[in-house]
Amino acid sequence: MLNQSVLVGRVVKDIEYKKIEDKDVCQLCLAVPRNIKNINGEYGTDFIDCILFQSVAQLANEYCKKGDFLGIRGRLESCLKNINGVEVKTVQLIAEKISFLSSNKPV
Repeated sequence: MLNQSVLVGRVVKDIEYKKIEDKDVCQLCLAVPRNIKNINGEYGTDFIDCILFQSVAQLANEYCKKGDFLGIRGRLESCLKNINGVEVKTVQLIAEKISFLSSNKPV
């Protein structure tokens, strides 16, 4: 079996960095545009939560910010989240590698 995904998109907001039991953990949301137009002729966007650990988390914490253009490779993981008392199944990407494609800094 193979569980491998590659996402390319922009960071939606500044990342959340934590150190939990001596492990570096980052969470970020990546806006990934769809390449197919909807019925109104507009391109949609998917917002994918990504979790990064250890050295990948350290890199993201040091170099990533809102608006940066990233490529992230990893595996999909489903989990249950409690939203307003209702358990909802969600999918997130557990990052294995991150590529910095560009920054939103003015040149």
